[in-house]
Amino acid sequence: MNKWDCNFNENFDRFPVAMAYVPWQRLTQVYEDLDEGLKNGTIFPELYKPFTGRRCCQ
Repeated sequence: MNKWDCNFNENFDRFPVAMAYVPWQRLTQVYEDLDEGLKNGTIFPELYKPFTGRRCCQ
């Protein structure tokens, strides 16, 4: 079995419990062009973090 097998219902017990770290956010800037902020989903440039990962199942 592939370690990235996406059948989560059958392999749910294989996944470890996760711990998250969330740093304090310092919102010091705002997009001057609010249309750009709307396109990015936030008016704060510091929070704009596009997802660059890939899917488990192709």
